Amino acid sequence: MIELKETKEINVAEIIDSVKSDYCGAIDVFIGTVRDNPTGNKVTKLFFESYTPMAISELEKIANSVKEKYQADKVSIVHALGDCLVGEIAVVIAVSTPHRKASFDGCQYAINTLKETVPIWKKEYFEDGSHWVFSHP
Repeated sequence: MIELKETKEINVAEIIDSVKSDYCGAIDVFIGTVRDNPTGNKVTKLFFESYTPMAISELEKIANSVKEKYQADKVSIVHALGDCLVGEIAVVIAVSTPHRKASFDGCQYAINTLKETVPIWKKEYFEDGSHWVFSHP
């Protein structure tokens, strides 16, 4: 499952179910949520947008890399688009592997690579203004 969805549509249980496998004894899940106050200002929301065709392609590359590098059986990556309020889920990554270490490592690789390579942009909204965060390509 590789998807970009509106925040309210992200179903963590569905994502976990999508990576279950009789072959695997480990499922690791990373859930990234919107936090308040990353820079000292009170955050009211984040807004995510993407160049969707390229973002999906890059997410698929990440999933395939996780499968290859960590012998993952299944990988799901779902990222929110649009408005996300504090406490809401912005990204979910689930990785199933035969053993736990590979599952943990695969999840960490996936989120780190996503942040570096996927064209998803974030705008932070504060009580007194907003700004784009340029940590993505």
